[in-house]
Amino acid sequence: MIKKIAVLAGDGIGPEVVTQAIKVLEAVGERYNRQFIYRPAEVGASAIDKTGDPLPQETIDVCLEADAVLFGAIGHPKYDNDPNAKVRPEQGLLKLRKTLGLYANIRPVTAYAPLLHLSPLKEDRLSGADLLILRELTGGIYFGEKGRTENGAYDHCTYTVHEIERITRLAFNYALQRRQRVTLVDKANVLETSRLWREVVKRIAEQEYPQVVLDWMFVDNAAMQLILNPAQFDVILTENMFGDIISDEASVIAGSLGMLPSASVGERTALFEPIHGSYPQAAGQDIANPIGTILSAAMMLESFGWNEEANAVRQAVGYLLAKGIGTPDLKLPIVHSCSHIGDMLAHLITEPDAVFLREEKIHLGMSTII
Repeated sequence: MIKKIAVLAGDGIGPEVVTQAIKVLEAVGERYNRQFIYRPAEVGASAIDKTGDPLPQETIDVCLEADAVLFGAIGHPKYDNDPNAKVRPEQGLLKLRKTLGLYANIRPVTAYAPLLHLSPLKEDRLSGADLLILRELTGGIYFGEKGRTENGAYDHCTYTVHEIERITRLAFNYALQRRQRVTLVDKANVLETSRLWREVVKRIAEQEYPQVVLDWMFVDNAAMQLILNPAQFDVILTENMFGDIISDEASVIAGSLGMLPSASVGERTALFEPIHGSYPQAAGQDIANPIGTILSAAMMLESFGWNEEANAVRQAVGYLLAKGIGTPDLKLPIVHSCSHIGDMLAHLITEPDAVFLREEKIHLGMSTII
């Protein structure tokens, strides 16, 4: 089966980590007789430099014609550090979300046993943490009416019942595949939009998902509970701004931003990307962690219904970490480059019966498996 993938590598380390994800996809294709057609397109700062537009129409067309979008990262200091810049890389991503109707961001957060030492949290609090955050992506304060007055400014937060219903059903369907628990994070004691969220989510839970346990937390308490006891959560459902904050806070559970994948899904082509930024200081040095991007590719495989292929990728990642192998940010006993990690994971997938990495080869930077 052939799948068309729009490849938006973007800026900074984006092209490096996306290259490793493609290596892994090619390994999946070899093992499972799948075929991918990749169509690269410009986005972000690199697109501004070439076209003056962070999301050219040609890129939009490539995405609309694809079965999925594999996204790297965007951002560059020359725009980030210029408060007067009228055109910014991030505008391209926001426009792409709107164009593709990507209303839900899905972010899994897993505490890997070999990486517990990286988190600022105590290991006994991290153990067993495995949660999924669903953030509404196209509504709320980020997209509401905004402006300035003579002596102030305003940002309006608005939500419709339809916007809440569609992501709520998505969250509950994920919960059915997991531990059957959904936590709604809101601020219903203060905000009218949060009260609407609570009404809609409670109605859908009672009428359509009686087997799923629903509870709710105010966002300030949820932020504290994520640090005190992250293992208590299964699926977290929340609105745009709260989800932006909560999901970034949860990244400390995994110990490195480079470990975390995400998917943005909606009305059209879904988009898969790591949560980290473009990290321009590391660009071109082959030291970036590609695992978040590779796990995002696994989520893409899952979206195609290819669960066995997705699990093969995740098992390869788990095996490599268990062997104490990773990029510099993971501070594991055996440190390798971004490209070598991609090589090893691809080899683990194409040679699934080979379960021992030859230690002397590892230290030499080779991916031979016996």
